[in-house]
Amino acid sequence: MRHSILDIFWRFLVLGCYSFGGPTAHIGYFHKEFVGRRKWLSERDYADTVALCQMLPGPASSQVGMSIGFERAGLPGAVAAFLGFTLPSALIMILLALGYSEISGIPAAMGMLQGIKLFAVAVVADALIKMGKSLCPDRPRVTLAVLSAGIMLLLPHVFTQIGVIFVAAACGFVIYKDQSAHDDHARVKGSKRQAFAALVLFLAGLILLPFFADMSDSTSLSLFGSFYRAGALVFGGGHVVLPMLQAEVVHPGGVTPDAFLVGYSAAQAVPGPMFALAPFLGGVYGDSYSISNALAALLGIFAPSFLLLAAAWPFWNRLKAMPKLRAAINGINAAVVGLLLAAFYNPVITLAIKDAQDVALALLAYLLLAVWKLPIAWMVPLFAGIGFLLI
Repeated sequence: MRHSILDIFWRFLVLGCYSFGGPTAHIGYFHKEFVGRRKWLSERDYADTVALCQMLPGPASSQVGMSIGFERAGLPGAVAAFLGFTLPSALIMILLALGYSEISGIPAAMGMLQGIKLFAVAVVADALIKMGKSLCPDRPRVTLAVLSAGIMLLLPHVFTQIGVIFVAAACGFVIYKDQSAHDDHARVKGSKRQAFAALVLFLAGLILLPFFADMSDSTSLSLFGSFYRAGALVFGGGHVVLPMLQAEVVHPGGVTPDAFLVGYSAAQAVPGPMFALAPFLGGVYGDSYSISNALAALLGIFAPSFLLLAAAWPFWNRLKAMPKLRAAINGINAAVVGLLLAAFYNPVITLAIKDAQDVALALLAYLLLAVWKLPIAWMVPLFAGIGFLLI
């Protein structure tokens, strides 16, 4: 077992060092490595795993990785897969947080950061367009997306986002309840006792963490609770967690708006999961850098997805055969697009775009990213350099 766990950790660590491109690309990397090359899963098992992770809140690609580790060596394998895949990006973002306070007042550095912000405009626009085409293919879902965006812009609060998601789920349940279910041929391993324990822990964290945080003076515990809520209640993964994290941590005495957008932009440039933004935000939270805050944010944002995966795993055959659940997910996915649309305006555009020159550079970034398909790893230093030259 030990050798198997170390092998899982190593394979995912290597992937975590070069898996650029976001969740869809990550799923492609996993398929090539673990279905095509190593034969750890069959095509059918892998497709079932991806389907399960798409239906759960949290980072879908990270959950796919955890699922592969779970299939290989149970819960220890899932932990090994998570640690290996997340470690490279988390370390980079923690180091960036460590240096942020030192560079934030230097004019040259501020110019570079402005260039990165303009690149972030293009990244979010590209994600918004792609997700809109995929998740809102008909009038009802377009309507849900637009209404969700409008409500979020008018009432920008974390509980607004939760409410929008639940209302959209109810609308999807009503509108798409007659859709057909997929077949249920999957053979998914897992203990029901383990699933029940994971579900109890997930709900306990969601309900009790706010009370413990209020009773304690610990900033790390408070951050763990804030990032836990974000990881537990956001469908759609990396980009969509943006507005909830903004509502949780961007306030006086917390994370500054500029630091938030810089961290989000930098998270696009590193390999691995987008949720690696969390340790950066934890590290720059407050008046001074804190490694304990960074680790609390990192563990907090990933813990819910791990617990939900462990809870859902043994029951997946039944879940995927429920057409009403799939109908609700259709509504949730439409709301996801709307929340991203709201986040595109605030904080992305409001913080990055200051004049016509910024608009032109953001359009150039979109052209290079979405049309010419330049790698993100090239784009961030390119626009940092442009920002440096224009100070």
